[in-house]
Amino acid sequence: MQISITARQCEISPGVRQFAQQRLEKLYKYANDIHGAHVIVRHERAVHVAEITLRVNGNELVVTQEHAEAGAAIELAADRMEEQLRRLKERRLDRTQRPVGEKGANGAVSETADEDALADEE
Repeated sequence: MQISITARQCEISPGVRQFAQQRLEKLYKYANDIHGAHVIVRHERAVHVAEITLRVNGNELVVTQEHAEAGAAIELAADRMEEQLRRLKERRLDRTQRPVGEKGANGAVSETADEDALADEE
């Protein structure tokens, strides 16, 4: 995964950059198909705003958090990104593990309803 870190209207120490990189690499446990991450840290009115954008197959996830310190803002944003990735992973698993007879998102009729209709005819 390619991680880029950008600072706007502030300076980020090498320690905070390394922390951000290590923290984002932990997101691999939720999705192996992460193509890249972009972290933008900017200073606005005495707070640091951290914005993390992840590119995952077919999706772009964006999280924004603010805190007085840059490292804490990155940590909060990474926590929210973990939540989003966990929900995305659950949706992917639900889609692949759905039983054949269950009604899908496209509104297809379930097989159990067809079987009930046939039983009523007999």
